[in-house]
Amino acid sequence: MPDPMRIRANALADGVDVRVLMSHEMETGQRKDGSGNVVPAHFISNVTVTHAGKTVLSAEWGPAVSKNPYLQFKFQGGKKGDEISVTWVDTKGETRTDKAVIG
Repeated sequence: MPDPMRIRANALADGVDVRVLMSHEMETGQRKDGSGNVVPAHFISNVTVTHAGKTVLSAEWGPAVSKNPYLQFKFQGGKKGDEISVTWVDTKGETRTDKAVIG
């Protein structure tokens, strides 16, 4: 199972600032190993963030996203004490969901 995401969500005057650090190898499918064999593509393809049962961010990613991706965004409507949930799905069907409380 992949390592937990590090999520920080802070309530600001103009919305909630969310910062997420995901742990994932993000293989493009173009790199070769030491034997000259192509390393198969394996990367996060979908990211979804929810707050109060509503999707506040939905993204489709491709192989150009770096290893251990960092995501930062803002949304309106959250307040201190609310919970957000971040979920990713990769090209092998693995998934990871982590939650954080808005501070």
